[in-house]
Amino acid sequence: MIDPAIHTLLCSALALLFLAAALHKLRDLHAFRVALGDYQLVPWILTGPAAPALAIAELGVSGALLLPAVAPQAAAALPAPGSFAGRVGCLGAAGLLALYSAAIAWNLLRGRRDIDCGCFGPALRTELGPGLLIRNGVLLAAAAAGLLPVAPRMLGAGDALSVAGGLAFLAVAHAATSRLLAQAPPLGAGR
Repeated sequence: MIDPAIHTLLCSALALLFLAAALHKLRDLHAFRVALGDYQLVPWILTGPAAPALAIAELGVSGALLLPAVAPQAAAALPAPGSFAGRVGCLGAAGLLALYSAAIAWNLLRGRRDIDCGCFGPALRTELGPGLLIRNGVLLAAAAAGLLPVAPRMLGAGDALSVAGGLAFLAVAHAATSRLLAQAPPLGAGR
């Protein structure tokens, strides 16, 4: 069982992450289509519909994760952690993360490391590497934790402060990790 404050933090953090990722992709859909095409997993003609479909899927996941946080319970104006929408959001997040990880791993196995992951849109080019798989593994674990049963406890003002502080910390940690991954030397560069 997971504490409702931790559940709210995980779902909110994942929701904001997927919202930011979708907005980055939608800001320059053509650049994302090019990044998607570089993976060479689908024919180029299919990247036209696939690029906006992935961004829309990320928006949907974000919405499903946020819905429990903004929809009040019938008896109290507090979020309903562990709701159906939250579970759907966590499953969607896990599915997208698994899909992205498989695409990265497949290209790494093929020796294709010099392509942009497409994770952050055109704002931050990040070449494929094991760091992306580790990051996605951590995010996948967070999505899986969001599927755990939620302890029956009402959230209070202290929980709201804890969640807000946790979100701030996770946002800074993710931004720092993203910058480090973008600046990492290519695999085998020192050999």
